Amino acid sequence: MAISGFMKGLSCFHRAKPRTKIHPLHCFARRSREFSISSSSIADDDPVLPVLIVGAGPVGLVLSILLKKLGVRCSVLERRTEFSSHPQAHFINNRSMEIFRKLDGLAEEIEKSQPAVDLWRKFIYCTSLTGRILGSVDHMQPQDFEKVVSPTSVAHFSQYKLNRLLLKRLQSLSLLGNELLIGHECVAIDNTIDEYITVTTSQIKDGKKKEEKIQCRVLVGADGAGSRIRSLVGIELSGEKDLQKLVSIHFRSRDLGDYLLKERPGMLFFIFNTEAIGVLVAHDVKDGEFVLQMPFYPPQQNLDDFNSENCKKLIFKLAGQELSDVEVIDIKPWVMHAEVAEKFVCCNNRVILVGDAAHRFPPAGGFGMNTGIQDAHNLAWKIAAFVKGISPSSILKTYETERRPTALINTELSVKNFRAAMAVPAAIGLNPTVANSVHQVISAGFGTLFPSALQKVMLDGIFSIGRAQTSEFLLNENNPVGSSRLAKLRRIFEEGKSLQLQFPAEDLGFRYLEGALISDGNGASTTVEPPSGRRREYVPSADPGSRLPHTYIRPLSNSPTNKVTLSTHDLIPVDKLEFLLIIGPHNESYQLARAALSAAEEFGVSVKVCIVWPADTNVGTEGKSESPLSPWTNFIDVAEVKKLGTNLVSWWDMCEMSDDGAILVRPDEHIAWRVKSGVDEDTISEMRSIFSAVLSLQ
Repeated sequence: MAISGFMKGLSCFHRAKPRTKIHPLHCFARRSREFSISSSSIADDDPVLPVLIVGAGPVGLVLSILLKKLGVRCSVLERRTEFSSHPQAHFINNRSMEIFRKLDGLAEEIEKSQPAVDLWRKFIYCTSLTGRILGSVDHMQPQDFEKVVSPTSVAHFSQYKLNRLLLKRLQSLSLLGNELLIGHECVAIDNTIDEYITVTTSQIKDGKKKEEKIQCRVLVGADGAGSRIRSLVGIELSGEKDLQKLVSIHFRSRDLGDYLLKERPGMLFFIFNTEAIGVLVAHDVKDGEFVLQMPFYPPQQNLDDFNSENCKKLIFKLAGQELSDVEVIDIKPWVMHAEVAEKFVCCNNRVILVGDAAHRFPPAGGFGMNTGIQDAHNLAWKIAAFVKGISPSSILKTYETERRPTALINTELSVKNFRAAMAVPAAIGLNPTVANSVHQVISAGFGTLFPSALQKVMLDGIFSIGRAQTSEFLLNENNPVGSSRLAKLRRIFEEGKSLQLQFPAEDLGFRYLEGALISDGNGASTTVEPPSGRRREYVPSADPGSRLPHTYIRPLSNSPTNKVTLSTHDLIPVDKLEFLLIIGPHNESYQLARAALSAAEEFGVSVKVCIVWPADTNVGTEGKSESPLSPWTNFIDVAEVKKLGTNLVSWWDMCEMSDDGAILVRPDEHIAWRVKSGVDEDTISEMRSIFSAVLSLQ
């Protein structure tokens, strides 16, 4: 509560008043483990909506919450009439959890609700869930729990559960009932008028199709991998298509959950035996909730081969025994791609793609949803700056400038991680490339000479021969072939060449090289190191475009409510369009701060000044900054906190700067500008130029 109260105090400056009358959110109905929300129409009293978001998945909902907190009215359009309970994504990385930490305690609620870390920290490779273990990899390291480089930790939490928590946040924000439009589909886009986009929506009401037109200043496509928005505006994808076809089987079994809980807890189980091959995702072992991913080879195989009864048989084969309580909930085919949209922004900067609509990754490493959430975080403050008249629409183009290179890097990393996953079955004689080649020959080669039924028999027969490589007779230490394969498998695990879960360097260390920032030319790299496909640790950086490094601080105040330990990230509010200037307690730095406060006032934005004092500074030092910053009061004096077991290097040393330098941080916690040491004499002109560039005014 102390931290919550302090954060409310930090955000009290220049609080924006709501522009709209607040109404209660329309009903939350829970039906068959799914949410359903009443549909409504756009309010007639506001002819042009500031922002329309198409897609009410995690990315669209996060963006709507961020915009709402920034005082920007938006509506969310969702074609489905109910929210799916299919788990889908489940790994939330550090950076996404940092964003969730700002959303009314969302990160804390996820941490409390998720399974205990010891239940999901491992990937297990086995011949069956009750059979021999071929190897296991623990993906959590001691530093992952210490919260030294980040105030949060990663999480394992199913997407449909996350969606429910996000919907509750919208409800707590008193979202207008007519701002969440369920059962509405976007069917046409008209961008012929420069000032706004006209969207035609369709819904079935009382058994009849009803169309409605919505005018909006910004249209955001958050409508997933098969994005209708992307298709309507004609944006193409580039990359690798059809890496793998799979069937996702969502089921529950408390018996299986109880067994794994006691005998071999893990997140992913890679199962190879003579009868079946599959990957089991343990979403919640305590609740017995699982998703089984099975390779799918159409047209020889079809969805009828994966009916509920057949799926149960597959589960039994992979479990190594029959289970009495298996409940198959949902069966979905899907295709794995590695593609990025050619453009993220189009139509005079008024149509924007985010999340899976902009990039489609293999699930290896969990980059899909996390990259999308970070898309939303990057975009929200820029939309707010545009809608509030602070910046022209060109600031929205910097979203593409910054996020598309990040998406390309994450695509490359996820593909490398997927290839690493394939190295394990290849090591034991089950090369997926060979399986795909066999399927290709049967589907498009000589196999086409035979009837489809015979093609299926041929495919099943060849795959059966392949699975024989996993037999106990062959895959054992006494068999020279098996011994060699098992040795190769051990080397893959020992050298970290199998599928990885965490990538701290890319998770926290991604950096924008150009966009809404100023490159300082003071030794900052002008390139980004390509991903290796293996875990690399995050190294804090204060280079422009980087995420603000986290460290612990304490306010230098005599107020009892301020006697708390905070993260540097807590200095940046989520409910106000505010920049943060970090300086040391020097006369020249105070002069720079006054110039920044003055320039920001001219440009219509807020700046908070943070004065970082050494760790041994006494409480009450805040008065020392009052006089040099007068008449401005939007500042805070803080001292570094050295927690037991953490790196004792100072804040400025960690940033590779001297304490007479300065850092300007954007509302999305990325560094817009910095000076390593010393400041220019003409600080007013300097700060005007900086804000003008960052806000796309020049």
